[in-house]
Amino acid sequence: MKLIIGITGSTGSVYGIRMLEALKKLNVETHLIMSEWAEKCIGMETDYEIDYVKSLATNTSDEKNMASSVSSGTHQIDGMIVAPCSMKTLSAIATGYDDTLIARAAGVTIKESRKLILMVRETPLSAIHLENMLKLSRLGTVILPPVTEFYTKPKSIDDIINHGVGKCLDQFDIKHNLYPRWGTF
Repeated sequence: MKLIIGITGSTGSVYGIRMLEALKKLNVETHLIMSEWAEKCIGMETDYEIDYVKSLATNTSDEKNMASSVSSGTHQIDGMIVAPCSMKTLSAIATGYDDTLIARAAGVTIKESRKLILMVRETPLSAIHLENMLKLSRLGTVILPPVTEFYTKPKSIDDIINHGVGKCLDQFDIKHNLYPRWGTF
């Protein structure tokens, strides 16, 4: 399996980092694209170094490199996850405004009928946000905000993060043990 992982400048960069950690552990090939603001959010929200985050990916591309392999539909991948997905990136994808490599790769993922998952991060949501999500959902994009579940009685922030990441991996039928399944606890 080959997945593109985009990390944008919305709060919740730890979701993208945990996604990369889990996928590396599961031997899934990844191609990482981080926005400029993702790197700033990582520094503000976590203790992780950017070099560590990049080391988790099989391949990386600069968000400004529009000649990257992932900007073309001929580059074979199984899908893409943007975690977290800012409303700016959501808007760019919804309107086909491919001004960054993350938006371009997401647009290519859609046009090639591959699975695209957006872990949107914002609250409250405006009508504009909701309309952009509805538009993309109608095109087959999976809108997967990291909504906290409580039926497993999470004991830590890690438990909450793992649940969100696990829900994304479930979309690709990637076997994991990041959270307990309903009826198993």
